[in-house]
Amino acid sequence: MPQMIDVISSLSVFLFLYAAWTDFRTWKIPNTIVLALVALYALRTVAVILGSQDVGAALFASSGIGGDVGAGLLMFALGVALWAFRLFGAGDAKLFLPIGLFIGWHGMLPFSFLLLVLGVVTLLVLRLPVPLPVAHLAFFMRVEEIRASRKVPYGVVMVFAALLTLALPIIRQQLR
Repeated sequence: MPQMIDVISSLSVFLFLYAAWTDFRTWKIPNTIVLALVALYALRTVAVILGSQDVGAALFASSGIGGDVGAGLLMFALGVALWAFRLFGAGDAKLFLPIGLFIGWHGMLPFSFLLLVLGVVTLLVLRLPVPLPVAHLAFFMRVEEIRASRKVPYGVVMVFAALLTLALPIIRQQLR
């Protein structure tokens, strides 16, 4: 089962990065990506339950599936509220659900902190002028378009905050 969880984790990282890329390119996050991420989480849940010695703890502990679902629903509700007040796009709001599922209850605080820091850094970077030698490259032309429209593809920031949050246990383990 650990191999299946590793494959699911790798696929979810790929899908999160694809969601960030499509949000950067088009200001949209397709429903299919969000649904695929939720389906991957469901597969991960089945793998965790099948590989668990204590199914009750795997289901109902705050660090288990119950905490993940609680975090996903809470973050989705927050995203819908922000969307209702026109502070977020609908794609950003719906992306909060799979992010919450994957980072879980105990990952919400580091995710929130990283989201704040990366959001501020993004806004500061968008204020910097693009150097002339690279201004003709497609990436920097898109950055200029984002700057001119004043619409930040916040899904990119959300995905990188989520991936850093998911990487924190690995980083902590390497530092020991």
